[in-house]
Amino acid sequence: MKRILSLVLSFMMLLGIGVLASADADVSDFKISAPSGAPALALAVLAVENPENYTFVAADTITAEFANATADFIIAPLNAGAKLYQMGKSTYKLGAVVSWGNLYFASQRENFTLEDINGAELTLFGENTINSSVALYALEQNGLKPASVNYLAGAANTQSLLLSDENAIVLTAEPALTAAQMKNDKITAYALNDLYREATGNDGFTQAALFIRQETLETRPEGVNAYLELVKESADKCTTDPNAVAEAAVALEILPNVKVALHALPNCAIRYCSALDAKDQIETTANIDLTQFGGAVPADDFYYEAK
Repeated sequence: MKRILSLVLSFMMLLGIGVLASADADVSDFKISAPSGAPALALAVLAVENPENYTFVAADTITAEFANATADFIIAPLNAGAKLYQMGKSTYKLGAVVSWGNLYFASQRENFTLEDINGAELTLFGENTINSSVALYALEQNGLKPASVNYLAGAANTQSLLLSDENAIVLTAEPALTAAQMKNDKITAYALNDLYREATGNDGFTQAALFIRQETLETRPEGVNAYLELVKESADKCTTDPNAVAEAAVALEILPNVKVALHALPNCAIRYCSALDAKDQIETTANIDLTQFGGAVPADDFYYEAK
């Protein structure tokens, strides 16, 4: 009888531990901030189910979320999160890379090819950003040299130039590119990632990432791991179930309509890769312009490893 009672008590203790673990793994109250653009597609099918937990902000204001430190998770440019961490202005650690480059060289020029960049005026967006640094690096490594480089503020600006000037050669981004091509079918575009692959052997550069607040890591590790699994499943749907992602993105007003979403989605390079698995590729991107990462490649303690 004592043995049976002991077994029952042991089972109840195990059950209690399981219940506590399950409660700890609850993700229903996590708060997530993300830019209202392509990287947010990684979260779209999650956000549409619990929109009250997700805050989408303008891309140029997302780094303020690190200082606010109210979100459990933030999607932001990887280099921005790494730089703030390096400078001691953020305790958010890297959970995963979710976006691998949605940038394209584009022009209305007849029979436009990348060779047309040689000796031409090229317009990029985001001077002194990792995007422009990677673009110029990839061009140089592939023997492409523009006569001059001009800068506009963002992809929406280069999209406008692309539509208004039939001779312009610009760097733009999805989904702005798709929107432009739907207005003008003369536009031809080439993925920066193809040039980057030739230069580095990597299938895209580490563009946007998911960061985890230190306090959340310390108090709710099981919940963090559970949420990371959900993000992986959500990001995978960009490939396995694009219709669901497109519909969610439109419902959340991340993208204007399902037609644009379905056309742009394959070109947004949404792919989940855990922090440590992406480390080598992060360092490759960082070494292109270390100033964008705070002067050095990220330290080992920047990377979160799920236990």
